Amino acid sequence: MATPRAGAAAALGHLLSALSRQQQRLWSRPSAPWERPSSIRLLSGTAQASAPFLRGNYREVCERAAREPGPFWGALAREALLWDTPHHTDCEWDFVQGRIRWFLGGRLNVAVNCLDQHVQHYPDRVALIWEKDEPGTEEKVSYRELLDMTCRLANTLKRNGIKKEDRVAIYMPVSPLAVAAMLACARIGAIHTVVFAGFSAESLAGRINDSECKAVITCNQGVRGGRVIELKKTVDEAVKNCPSVKCVFVTQRTTNKIHTGSRDILLEEEMAKESSVCTPEIMDSEDMLFMLYTSGSTGKPKGIVHTQAGYLLYAALTHKHVFDYKQDDIFGCVADIGWITGHSYVVYGPLCNGSTTVLFESRYWETVERLKINQFYCAPTALRLLLKYGDEFVKKYDRSSLTTLGSVGEPINHEAWQWFYNVVGDGRCTLVDTWWQTETGGICIAPRPSEKGAEIVPAIAMRPFCGITPVLMDEKGKILEGNDVSGALCIAQPWPGIARTIYGDHERFIEAYFKAYPGYYFTGDGAYRTKKGYYQITGRMDDVLNISGHRLGTAEIEDAMDEHPAVPETAVISYPHDVKGEAAFAFVVLKDDTAHPETVTKELRAIVASKIAKYAVPDHVLVVKRLPKTRSGKIMRRLLQRIVTGNVNDMGDITTLDDSSVITEILDAYEEYKIKHPTL
Repeated sequence: MATPRAGAAAALGHLLSALSRQQQRLWSRPSAPWERPSSIRLLSGTAQASAPFLRGNYREVCERAAREPGPFWGALAREALLWDTPHHTDCEWDFVQGRIRWFLGGRLNVAVNCLDQHVQHYPDRVALIWEKDEPGTEEKVSYRELLDMTCRLANTLKRNGIKKEDRVAIYMPVSPLAVAAMLACARIGAIHTVVFAGFSAESLAGRINDSECKAVITCNQGVRGGRVIELKKTVDEAVKNCPSVKCVFVTQRTTNKIHTGSRDILLEEEMAKESSVCTPEIMDSEDMLFMLYTSGSTGKPKGIVHTQAGYLLYAALTHKHVFDYKQDDIFGCVADIGWITGHSYVVYGPLCNGSTTVLFESRYWETVERLKINQFYCAPTALRLLLKYGDEFVKKYDRSSLTTLGSVGEPINHEAWQWFYNVVGDGRCTLVDTWWQTETGGICIAPRPSEKGAEIVPAIAMRPFCGITPVLMDEKGKILEGNDVSGALCIAQPWPGIARTIYGDHERFIEAYFKAYPGYYFTGDGAYRTKKGYYQITGRMDDVLNISGHRLGTAEIEDAMDEHPAVPETAVISYPHDVKGEAAFAFVVLKDDTAHPETVTKELRAIVASKIAKYAVPDHVLVVKRLPKTRSGKIMRRLLQRIVTGNVNDMGDITTLDDSSVITEILDAYEEYKIKHPTL
């Protein structure tokens, strides 16, 4: 009988030998006619099988990708990923049904693509550099060490009953063990859902219950800016109301002791008992890899589902080509793993490409100098905050290693762009303002890749990635042709990284992304196509805020505030913020007998912080007598937004407003509020 190590080695050898076999299969076999659902479109082809990406003229490559997306991505998948079994059909899709499937018949393991194949060739290459919150405590983890950690953690999960298709919640700050937890789930075929370690117990419990998680992986405590964050206490509070959770794995981020209960498992102690070899589960291309919750215009967050091969391919290719990543570069993305940026550009994209990726807990410019970081990717919110400290704070550090700068999460304003380019990058680095979403899996519009030396226009995302086909729609669903036009940003055909569904609610998936403009993916954003044909994102078109790069539904905040016994109704809108990009402004109606409005507003802020997160707390709370409503009772939030943004002379169509005098009431209350808050 083969030992576990021999079994794993044989499995890995099988996967590696499959690479040479699958390269001989030039193109996919289209399904036979009787295998095809009548409404499903197939994208397969018989073109030459050299991976076409950026070989030759950039414009021609993009045109070919738009014209033949199946053969384009199919060839890239064969070349870029390590397969156990190659796929036979490139893609099936039907946007009307919200149905997208890539690389059918293909089988692989994501963790093998991110770890094992690199360990075979360069085991001692650094995979992770953990820049810890405590100064001078940098830790480096090689690919060999990360594989060891991942396998031990995977075996620990298996020993405690976690198996393929089980859901596992990860509530941890960024760290090597958090990355290993994600990869361990991928290795055994479990589905991870990472929850940002700043969310409240109630928010965590909601996500655990919606995804029916069997286990939670967390830390005893977190450390942020020198402050200790009680993560385990939050988990303990959350799982009281989570019947599906059978065990809680706890790792030690600090040396402080914590209370442990009957279902708690000390992770490091158990990992030490396990083998450093774990045979990978071979997964179908369309098996679930992870789900990640994002906010919608309704109160309930959406569990966005991403699958194995398509997501990994798209994350890896966009990481390589948008940032011009080269072998031996040090890639620095400051995102938390609780967001899609951390998934795609801290973990899966860089590791699939065999790169060294930095895990940031604090400090930017000193870390750039010491680690000689080549690519630096962050949010405009951070830039707007940092530029207030002046240029010298940046210039005292050597940043000559930087070659590419990137911004993510929201449109970047011109001031922040110029400071990033001229001060941080010394006017010599490529700066890519990237647009994408949790639902897209990876970057969709960015200045690069492009023709060599092509212009970059400040503060504009600019160019669709190869294979992304944006269209702008007017209010009647008609495609806007030509340039110098604005409309709803849609995408005409699928790409491998697109989400597949909302967990447990495919109808909501269709409603959110495919119903508004049938036959197209609706991003929810508006965009302007410039006279030169570049794309500039103009902001959200629904009731979703983008606070510091984090999407948050207004309904979530309203639902939390409405639980206060003195508050019968609220309306939350966004307004421009110098640092956050957007901030929340809440209009609150109190019951007639409310004695102390100031006390209520403080309590409302505390409720939002407790039920959602501190970043979701409205910057301003204005008490009003009533809200503007249509005759059918719908709150007209756009009128409130125009009041706050100073556009009172352009209220638009108010014919459906039940009582127009409410506008004067709210305007008077707002002007009085501004006197007390002159910084507004």
